[in-house]
Amino acid sequence: MDIQLRRGILEVCVLKALTGGESYGYQIIKDISPFVAMSESTLYPILKRLESAGALTVTSREHNGRLRKYYSITPVGLGRIGAFLTEWEEVKRAYDYIKGDQVNDKG
Repeated sequence: MDIQLRRGILEVCVLKALTGGESYGYQIIKDISPFVAMSESTLYPILKRLESAGALTVTSREHNGRLRKYYSITPVGLGRIGAFLTEWEEVKRAYDYIKGDQVNDKG
């Protein structure tokens, strides 16, 4: 899969995992793993990019004597999910065309 396409899909998967409420890194990976493979080394740069873009917020709290970062989706993040779903319909039409499932009536 194209690296940019995969990156975009993974970012939206991370955002989707946060729609149920705030979460932390390990739990996000666990929530996503039935659908797409993701390692910690992939997740944390994605979280940093999404935070920089305003798509999520981060708070730190103590958990078992250590600080743990908790991530929450913002309205910007929800908007990114919506934009992805809209754009995905176009990607799906192109996929169907390439695969041969789409017929183009030329009149």
